[in-house]
Amino acid sequence: MTVTTIHLLSINVGNTRTAYALHRGFSDIDRGPMRAVVNTDEKELIDALLAAARGMDGADKAIVVIASVNEPVATLIDSALRGGGPWDIARIGRDVPIPVRHALDEQGARTVGQDRLLNALGAYDVARQACVVVDAGSAVTVDFVDGEGVFQGGAIAPGARMMLRAMHNDAPALPDVGLVIPDGARPDEPAQPFGKNTPQAMLNGVYFGIRGMVRMLAERYAEAYDAYPQIIATGGDAEMLFESDELIETIVPDLTHRGMGIACREALTGADED
Repeated sequence: MTVTTIHLLSINVGNTRTAYALHRGFSDIDRGPMRAVVNTDEKELIDALLAAARGMDGADKAIVVIASVNEPVATLIDSALRGGGPWDIARIGRDVPIPVRHALDEQGARTVGQDRLLNALGAYDVARQACVVVDAGSAVTVDFVDGEGVFQGGAIAPGARMMLRAMHNDAPALPDVGLVIPDGARPDEPAQPFGKNTPQAMLNGVYFGIRGMVRMLAERYAEAYDAYPQIIATGGDAEMLFESDELIETIVPDLTHRGMGIACREALTGADED
């Protein structure tokens, strides 16, 4: 039977959140798939993913593809969904290679997170030129992809919520502060450069610290490359941190899923596409 329609459910398992996206044919890679984030207990997570997988009805071929930086949760999802319906299950790296070249050293090639490579693949597909990829989630990664699509590496720093949590845990006199945009940081508000209380001072340090780090690293990458690359942001905290930052040219919330879709499309080259 000739495959005419392929549906993908891409599942990206992070350290604290699991995001999934339904691609109804490979054309969804370009226009953006239906995407959701689950940050719940195991039963709710599995129920949500099973419901999403059942949404692949009507396809000649249905594939659940899993990428992960959290192997215990990925294994749980794999076991729960395997045999749960008329779909195949594939793991990024094991069953589906990530078709991106890199310039990492031996240790880097062995330990680099799948999310960073998938983001690089997705970002180069968006930009078609050298780009800086900023992923703002549990950690903040700032990576560089050159004009030939080669992943050069980059930087990893604590994410905004991790910074706030660490300050409270390691210095108990500092309060437990949730992540919000600090007072005076929005373009439509009067500027308030000085945190007038401890929570606002902490938020200023985290919010502007991350933005300043990204700016400094982008400048270093541009100097090394001898050209200024496009800057693309993704991740659960990207819009909060960078929506008003003129340095960031594009925010693509589903960048990792775009990379997963591209990897599957490359792996299935020769199959008829929707």
